[in-house]
Order: sequence, then C-alpha cells, then structure tokens
Amino acid sequence: MGSGLILLILIAVAVLWVVAIYNSLVQLRNLVDNAWAQIDVQLKRRHDLVPNLIETVKGYMSHERDTLEAITKARTEAMTAKGPAQAGPAESALSGALRGLMVNVERYPDLKASQNFLALQEELSSTENKISFARQAYNDSVTRYNTRIQTIPANLIAGPAGFTRRELFELTDEAERAVPKVSFS
Repeated sequence: MGSGLILLILIAVAVLWVVAIYNSLVQLRNLVDNAWAQIDVQLKRRHDLVPNLIETVKGYMSHERDTLEAITKARTEAMTAKGPAQAGPAESALSGALRGLMVNVERYPDLKASQNFLALQEELSSTENKISFARQAYNDSVTRYNTRIQTIPANLIAGPAGFTRRELFELTDEAERAVPKVSFS
C-alpha cells in the first residue's frame, strides 16, 4: 500500500505540474491577444483621423492630389491588414504617406495656422505615441510568450497543446528606424 500511495502522489504532482504550466501558457497567450487588441484600438483611431485630415487639407492643397491619394490608398491597405505580419508593413506605409503630407504642409502657411488642422495634427501625434507604447507592450508580451513556449519544461506541453509562436509587430519603414539628425548650424 505504501508504494501505491507514493505512485498516486507522484501522479497527482505530475498532473498539477502540467495544469500549472498549461494555465500559465493560456495566461501569456491571453496577454498577447489583449496587447494586440490595444494596438488595434489605436490603429482604428488613427485610421478614423485620416479622412478628417484629408478633408481639412484638401482645400488648401488641391494640387497635391498624389499625396492625398497615397494616404487614402495606404489607409485602405492598413485597415484590411490582418495580424502583425501584415499590419507592420501596411502601417509603416501609412506612416510614410502621412510624413509626406506633413512635409508638404510646410508650404501652406494658411493650412498650418488652421485650428482644425492643428487639432487634427495634435490628435494624430498623440495617437502615434499611443501606438508606439502599445506596440512596445505587445512585443514585450509576445517575447515573454514565445520564450515560455520554447523553453523547457513548458515546451513539452506547449507543442502538443497547440501553442504556437507569435509574430512581433516590427517596423518595416527605414525612416521610422532612423535616428533623427539634429543640426544647430
């Protein structure tokens, strides 16, 4: 009876160990999903701001049609992107198109002074900051999750239980990666 009890205790400990690892993997996966949802909220907010921005600048920049069309196209592609692998390049393209717009705005002093434009520009800037923070939180969550499913002993449970590697939300636009140049001359 003593060895049967010991075997039963060992089986119970093994089951509890598997359950604990499985539950921690579920928790990490849910944190990753939540972090992506936070990015998605901010991206939607940005996508919603773009048409207002285009309408505001249209009257001032009527001969900058290519710039406005590039933003509209980039916004559409960003809105239809699914997951980080597609969203990263699409959002980088939208960021680049918006940067092009802001460069062109410098040539329109009346537009730069417009209260509506200034409010939209501030809102867009705030949203870009929130996207950056959300992207960092997401990538941190993904890194913790990916590390956990790839390391022993969790990998012994992760594979058979269907936990798969997640993609980071990476920048693909070299302009976003570049360190800004500061010149005081």
